[in-house]
Amino acid sequence: MSERTDASVAEGAGLAPEDEAAVTAQLGRTPRGAVRVAHRCPCGQPDVVQTVPRLPDGTPFPTTFYLTCPRAASAIGTLESDGVMREMTARLGEDPELAAGHARAHEDYLRRRAELGDVAEIEGVSAGGMPTRVKCLHVLVAHALAAGPGTTPLGDEALSMLEPWGERGPCAQAATAPEPGPS
Repeated sequence: MSERTDASVAEGAGLAPEDEAAVTAQLGRTPRGAVRVAHRCPCGQPDVVQTVPRLPDGTPFPTTFYLTCPRAASAIGTLESDGVMREMTARLGEDPELAAGHARAHEDYLRRRAELGDVAEIEGVSAGGMPTRVKCLHVLVAHALAAGPGTTPLGDEALSMLEPWGERGPCAQAATAPEPGPS
């Protein structure tokens, strides 16, 4: 299989200016390699973006679905610090059906990334510890939001543990240019 470059995929693709501004405000920096909003928060802002597998600076980037909402990221960080990843990983070794679902999620992630390009350095590597463990709930939740319910069982499970983060309105306000003043 020949390696495609992100330039061929991303040419003309990218976030709309208002989405880029929102994601920049959420992250506190300009997003790298984002080609589309993969999920929107009920408040209307992006909360997951899809990124190319090779960033513009040439770095391989396996995180196809990137969670941008700081409220969601904080809530997921709390789950991680509470030991949820460790518990989920243990269950993968005890529950063949769950392990099979996690392996299917891994294959789905790889398939969706391959639609954006092939990068030899990360071939077969998904994200979040898939397919054998749970390393990052942020990735699993982002994948669950982007792909929809039933695609990644542990992402769905983590989502069910979170309070709705968009009910308080937008998590970040994009900077706007000041109105021109009198000359």
